[in-house]
Amino acid sequence: IILLEKDLEALHKGVVYGRITFGNIMKYIKMATSSNFGNVFSILGASAFLPFLPMLPIQLLFQNLLYDFSQISLPWDNMDEDYLESPKKWEPKGIFRFMIYLGPLSSIFDYVLFAVMFFVFKANSPDHQHLFQTGWFVLGLVSQTLIVHMIRTKKIPFIQSWASAPVIAMTSLVMALGVIIPFTPLAAVLSMVPLPLVYFFWLIGILLAYSLLTQFVKNWYIKRFNEWL
Repeated sequence: IILLEKDLEALHKGVVYGRITFGNIMKYIKMATSSNFGNVFSILGASAFLPFLPMLPIQLLFQNLLYDFSQISLPWDNMDEDYLESPKKWEPKGIFRFMIYLGPLSSIFDYVLFAVMFFVFKANSPDHQHLFQTGWFVLGLVSQTLIVHMIRTKKIPFIQSWASAPVIAMTSLVMALGVIIPFTPLAAVLSMVPLPLVYFFWLIGILLAYSLLTQFVKNWYIKRFNEWL
């Protein structure tokens, strides 16, 4: 390392920025692996009992496109001060363990939504498959985008730790788009239909329960394994 001035502040900043970069990389990797792992269980389970596809390929691709768009801002996210106090190392076992414990949580609430769409909204036949698919599209997109704020910190999100402005803006935009799309002309292209108003009360309840359970599991996970990101 060649220092242009007699000042170690540049070295200190380099270490801090390096830890911030590593932390944000770990956020994305753990979010992506756990989310995809959970989606596998959801799709397999839904395909086993539904007489139609739980989500059309074009819907799934568009959902992933929007979610990935929201993650563009992640490199500019903040890291909690306590995370920056000590160096971290790459641990594949930690990523695998995180995926195993956190991934299935999303599937639990996917199945709750499946039951609601199937029994409450009667979206249980090929004639009503687009209602079912739209309902899961919205929940899937909003939940995996919202959960970014739960995973990005080991603290309580929105209370003890806030994401950076770009992350808040991008995730909020994508969640809003997920809710609005079924009511726009784009819905016809994606084979979606408008959702009934009461659906959104169920959506709020499921998201709240999902967030609370994730926070509970996060606290247990940290105590059990003494790590998070």
